[in-house]
Amino acid sequence: MIRRIEKRIVGFEIAKPEEEEAPQAPAVSGPDPLEVRIERRPEGELEATAEKVIYWTQEGKKSLYVVVSYMPVKGVVEGEEVTIERPVEFFIPASQSAEDPQWITATMRSLSLAARGGYAAKALADLRKVAWTKGPVRCGTRDFGNGKQVPVWHPSEVAAVAYAIQQALYRRGFLDVEGNQVPSRVLARRWRERTSGRLPESAETEAAESVDEGRRGANGACPQCGGGSLALLDGCLTCLDCGHSKCG
Repeated sequence: MIRRIEKRIVGFEIAKPEEEEAPQAPAVSGPDPLEVRIERRPEGELEATAEKVIYWTQEGKKSLYVVVSYMPVKGVVEGEEVTIERPVEFFIPASQSAEDPQWITATMRSLSLAARGGYAAKALADLRKVAWTKGPVRCGTRDFGNGKQVPVWHPSEVAAVAYAIQQALYRRGFLDVEGNQVPSRVLARRWRERTSGRLPESAETEAAESVDEGRRGANGACPQCGGGSLALLDGCLTCLDCGHSKCG
C-alpha cells in the first residue's frame, strides 16, 4: 500500500516493537482450609485442651472432663495460601458418667469425624437439639448485658455437653459465642498473630472482659476458688465453677 506524504518531513524515528506486559502471577487455587477433609487423626502428639464440665440434672450435680485436640490445616483464602487451627478430635473418659458409656464413645467418635470432615459447628448445633425424658439440664451461664449471670438450660445431658464443647471452641476462637463458625479469613489472621508471638486483639479483649466479669460477679467472689460465678440455687449461693455452697 502506497501512502502519499502531504507535509514536509521534519524528522524520523525507527519504530520499536511494542513492549510486552509482564505476565501476572497466577492466583493460588485450592480448597478453603475449613473444608479440607482430614482422613484420620495424625500420628504423634497434638495440642489439646482439657476442661472440667459441671452441670446439673434432676439427679443432682454432675461433672466430667472433655479433651479437644487441635492441629494446623493449610488451605487457600481469597487466592492466598493460609493456615488455620481446627479441632480434629474430641474425647470424654466414659467412666466419668453414670450413663451408658456407649453413647459417650459413639457421640465423641461421630463428632471427631465431623470435625475432620469440616462441619464440627453443624454437628454441635444438631447435638444441642437432642432431648431426653429426664427433665431439663443446667450447664453454663450467660450475661445478656445487664451484668447478671443467667443459667443456661438444655433439653438433655447430650445437649449440655455439646454446649460445653461449643464454649470451649469459642474460647479457642474457632466458634463465635452463639456457636457459629468463625470465617476462615479471621481464623487465618488469628493464626498469623498467634505464631508471630502477638496475642490477637480479639483474644486480648476477651481476656480483659473475662477478668472484669470475674471481679464484678453479681453475687461476689467465691470464697473457695475466687471465681465470680455465684448463683442462687435452692435458696443458697452456690459457685458454678467449683460447687462450693454457703449453706454447706
